[in-house]
Formats: sequence, structure tokens, C-alpha cells
Amino acid sequence: MKLGLIGAGQRGMIYAEYAYNSKRADIIAVVEPDDKRRKAAADKFNIPLERQFKSVKEFYQLGKICDAIIIASMDRDHYEQTMDGLELGYDILLEKPISPSPLECVKIQEKAHEKKCHVIVCHVLRYTNFFAEIKKIIDSNELGKVVTIQHNENVGNYHIAHSFVRGNWRRSDLASPLIMQKSCHDMDILTWLVNSNAKRISSYGDLRYFKEENAPMDSSDRCLTCKTAKECRFDVRKAYLPVIGQWPATVISQDQTEEGLLKALETSPYGRCVYRCDNDVCDNQVSLIEFENGVTVSFNLSGFTNRMCRTIKIMCENGEIRGDDGLNIIEVTHFASNAVGGYEQRVIHPGSVEGGHGGGDTGLMEDFLDMLESKGEDSRSSIDRSVESHIMAYAAEEARVTGKTIEIQGFKEQLKDAVLK
Repeated sequence: MKLGLIGAGQRGMIYAEYAYNSKRADIIAVVEPDDKRRKAAADKFNIPLERQFKSVKEFYQLGKICDAIIIASMDRDHYEQTMDGLELGYDILLEKPISPSPLECVKIQEKAHEKKCHVIVCHVLRYTNFFAEIKKIIDSNELGKVVTIQHNENVGNYHIAHSFVRGNWRRSDLASPLIMQKSCHDMDILTWLVNSNAKRISSYGDLRYFKEENAPMDSSDRCLTCKTAKECRFDVRKAYLPVIGQWPATVISQDQTEEGLLKALETSPYGRCVYRCDNDVCDNQVSLIEFENGVTVSFNLSGFTNRMCRTIKIMCENGEIRGDDGLNIIEVTHFASNAVGGYEQRVIHPGSVEGGHGGGDTGLMEDFLDMLESKGEDSRSSIDRSVESHIMAYAAEEARVTGKTIEIQGFKEQLKDAVLK
């Protein structure tokens, strides 16, 4: 099987490396505007010079030369690259979000149907043993029906500083709103767990902390020239030097030495003061969701956490489920009859799987390759399933900005009208 890679950054390389290392596919072409990343990918996958491209247009001019393509470029490039790929008849593994625009998401869905092509969106959480086990417990009905859920995406203070203050996803106009880029995953998981589409959403949040008014006195615009850096937890030397060779240091430079990182940080966007960037996305957001089947959800997205993990509490008619995917622990509790009596509880440690996102990256790629080999019609993360989560995320952002509660059905009808136009 032959695959083409569009976007040789962190996510694209993870997917391509799995396909390559599994010996189920060859990566025969790479598109990457950054010279160093493009060369690294070409060297890794033995891609000849004539199939190394700076632009997607150069690659597409060859026609269809692969069985499928991986698109892991920046958010706002997805639409054009995916539509052109579908026009050539490519099946596509598409990094989330599909697009920052819900209208573009729907148009991609329509194009995939028209061309009879598969678009698999990288909702890796569906493929984790952790969430699969929770889904299994819910569907068994041992605790009765789900009534309400508290779900938290704990972004981690160093992660939000790296990706959403200094990094590529710091501005909505360059990428996506935070809830779209980071949490269409979570909207997808919630829809899957409760087995229902959303009915209405309200949302609140803002950019609370990572702005100039909170900068220390006498601080400068870059950490390496800052007098107060030693006292600041966001000093780039503290953020990146202890994790040389690992994410997020690997994003900064191909040269993973202390000297190489420090040199890159002199001019890199990642060397900037977190209080003096051009970021505008939220650093905290809470959304309230009512689903069509009556289940209610409070979803909290926050950069003010020490750990990067997801925690969830699912409250059912006859018991509750608590989970922490970072610790890989699920507690299942049956309600007691009173405050002093005993209660039944079991603790589950879902089987661990190698790979990022708790094995979700591996599961996603296995599903994608299986689909290509079998020409199957379905996937856990097909475009048809994924569009729902993107509409929810966009509606949540619209609710946050306008202060209104967004009725999802009316929003979908507006999208349909726009597509017809």
C-alpha cells in the first residue's frame, strides 16, 4: 500500500511512522514547506527527491499516485487540500479539526459522498481502551441510564503555553478557536458515550491570564534576554531543556541538543514571553450541553492544571463512573442505601497500549489501514460521525462570543441552506 504525507510535523510523522514501521504501507511522497522537516521525513521513509514537495499543488499535479493520503497540515489549509484530494479520488486520513468552519466541514462531507471516497478524521480518543471501557459500562446498563456528566479536559499549564500562547494555535484567525482545535475530540467522545446528538449549548470563557497586564515588572519580550526569567515558571529553559528529545522540545528544532535548542529559541516564536505574545484564544472555557435524549453535560476546558489529562464523572440512575485517563483508572460505584452502609465499587485499569493518546494513535492507524485494505464502508471516526462534534464545538464558540444559547437543529438548518446556495 502506498501513502502520501501532507504535513510532516509532529502529528503527521506519528501517523506516517506507524504505517511505515508496521510494514503495512510505504510513504512514497511528502509535502512539507519547512525544508528541515521535509528532509527529515524523506530520509526516514526513503522518499526520492522527485517526490518531495514544498507545496500541495506540485504534488497534486502528478494525479493520483498513492492509495491514500495523510493530511496533517495547519487547520486552515485542510479544506482546500482535502477538497482537491477528494477530486483526485483519494481516501484521506485527516487530522482534526476537519476545518475551523462548520460550512467547510459539511462541504467536505458532501464531496466525500459525491466521490465515494473515505475521509477518516483523527479522533483518536475513540480508539483508547480507557474510553472504550467506559462506553462498555454505559451500554451494559448495569448502572441504569446516564443522567448527567462532568467532563474536564485538563490542558496543562505548560501545554497551553507551548501550543496555544506561543505556538501555532495561539490565534483563531490563524488556526481555530481553542475549543475547536483542542476539544472537538471531547465533543466527539461525549456524543459517542451518551449515544445522542446535542440539542443546545451555552458556553463561557475568555483569555484570562496570558496577556501583557500580567507580565512581571522588568520582563522583556523574550525569555533569553529577560531579567526575571529565573523566577518565571514559563522560562523557555525550564520548559524545553529538561525534555530534550521529547515533545515539546522536538517542535522547536531538528537539533535536539542544548546548544541547538537555545540557538533556535533566540528567534523562534517559542522563545517569546507568554505574557507578550499575539495570542487571542481562550485559556479557560466551560460549556453546558443538553443532548436530545435529555442527558446534560458540563464540560470544562482549562489551561490552569498541572497535569495533561482528561477526567470524567458519569452520574447514572443507580451509580456513577469516575475516570482519569492520565492514571488509567476507572471507578465504578453502585449507590448505597444510606450514609453509613457499605457500597459496591470496583476499580478498573484498562489494558495499556503503546503509542500516543493512550494507544489511540495506534488504534486509529490500524482502523485506517484496515479500511484501506478491506475497502470497508465504515470507521469509528468517519467524516459522517465527525461532523457532529465539529458543529458542537463551533456552536460552543458562537455561544461564548455572543452570550447566547445555541439551538443545534436551527444551526444545522442554516448550514444546509448555505451548502445549497
